[in-house]
Amino acid sequence: MIYKFAKLPSKVVCVGLNYIEHAKELNMKIPAQPVIFLKPSSSVIFNNEKIKYPKMSKRVDYEAELAVVIAKKCKNVSEKNSKKYILGYACLNDVTARDLQKKDEQWTRAKSFDTFCPLGPHIVSGINPNNLKIELYLNGEVKQSSNTKNLIFKIPELVSFISKIMTLEKYDVIATGTPVGVGPVKIGDKIEVKIEKVGTLTNYIARD
Repeated sequence: MIYKFAKLPSKVVCVGLNYIEHAKELNMKIPAQPVIFLKPSSSVIFNNEKIKYPKMSKRVDYEAELAVVIAKKCKNVSEKNSKKYILGYACLNDVTARDLQKKDEQWTRAKSFDTFCPLGPHIVSGINPNNLKIELYLNGEVKQSSNTKNLIFKIPELVSFISKIMTLEKYDVIATGTPVGVGPVKIGDKIEVKIEKVGTLTNYIARD
């Protein structure tokens, strides 16, 4: 089943360092528990919309991710029951001002600029999310290529863990982490996040 995005999520909960090789490329420790942060709803854009390159950053990176879309309000969900609360899956680009991320002690500024959370092209249900090829193309060239089977923390664990911290609302999004191969973009670039059985999310980099 394919759904259109009916409304903006109230929040996007992102999971950092959820692929071992990505943690290594950033010289960060592999976490013992999921590392989470938030992107505001004001950062969300959809398929074929433009990502604005902020003036205060000199290095903006792409990060391809599988997104989990929540079906209904939930709190304190068990891993066993997590599937009941998942509407479906989408592609997501966790755009990051990498220079600002390195400068700050936390990641909010680097991750939260308007347009820094492309999402789409739609929501797909009825698929197994545990073995999907995930790729990112920059101007037609493959830059990231992995598989969701390589996630450190799997989707049921993430839904359960996050719901024990905060109430998840209908249409909220969990971004499950990016694989190795993140890199910079420039004005005019075309970015495509392709996930097997989900689709292709296409966006373009524009001057702010």
